[in-house]
This record gives sequence, C-alpha cells and structure tokens, in this order.
Amino acid sequence: MNLTRITSPREAAIKHVLDSVIPWRLFVGARRIADGGTGAGFPGLPLALTLPDARFALIESTGKKARFVESVIAELEVKNARVIDQRVEDATKKEPFDIITARAFAPLAKALKFLAPALKKGATALLYKGPDAESEIADAAREAKLIGVQCAVVMRYDLPDGLGTRSIIEIRRG
Repeated sequence: MNLTRITSPREAAIKHVLDSVIPWRLFVGARRIADGGTGAGFPGLPLALTLPDARFALIESTGKKARFVESVIAELEVKNARVIDQRVEDATKKEPFDIITARAFAPLAKALKFLAPALKKGATALLYKGPDAESEIADAAREAKLIGVQCAVVMRYDLPDGLGTRSIIEIRRG
C-alpha cells in the first residue's frame, strides 16, 4: 500500500513496531487512548496489542490509510482498537481520552494547537519525537504558555542498529 517509506522488514520492525512499544509503561493505567494521525497504525496498533485492557481510537483523516488500518484490525482481530476517520482535532473534541499519542505528527507548536481542546478535558499527550525534543519544547514555549500546558521529556531511548534516538514529550495542564 506504500504507507511508509521504510521497505526493509528489519528496519520496519525496529522503526515502527519496536519504537511504538518501548514506552508502553507510560500508557499503563489509561483506559481510553487516542492515536492521532495513526497513519499505517503506529503507535496505536502495537500499543493496543501490548495493552489489551485499554481501548484505542486510531484517528486518521486520510481515507486510504484509515481503510488499511481497519483491515489490519479486522485481520488481526484486535478487539480493543477502532478507527476514527476524522482529523484529530475534531475527533478529540467529540469524546474524552485519558492519553492522546502521536508519532511523526507535527512540530510541537503546531501539535499543541491541534490537541488543546482535548487537553482541556484532562487528557495528557505523549508525543513520540526525535533527539531534538528539547529544542522543540523551547520553540513551542510561547504556544504552551498561551494554552496553559507544560511540556517535558519523560523518556528517551535509542533504537537498535543505530536507527535513531527517540524522546517522548509529555504535555499536560498544570
């Protein structure tokens, strides 16, 4: 379906699946999790398989991607995941979530604008970012202050085979 640019099976396993589940402990205890801009289902699908007690809404506004993720959910019989074919800012206004996550979504300042309505309802956001997360936080400081949220790196890890360093930024109302 050409949904990602990664074609090597090993690289896909590391950069998509492993990268999605390494921070699983940050999601423990959440009952309702939204994956904004899920794309081909990352990180939402691997997290749903890892955390069967949580309910996942995989939000994707591109029809081709949403249909693909729906077919994967059906094929794998993932009972705790569903697709919402909408933009993340619309979907998160309609129902509450404990955690909203996103990977390769948008620069932090822009992501804050999309997520602000959901964060007002008490949700926390956990965004998968690269090694320059602190500079993104600094660049988004004005926007974060305007909407009344704090942003901090809560986890950092290296992928195997030198395939990159990842940071998880937590966004919460303070």
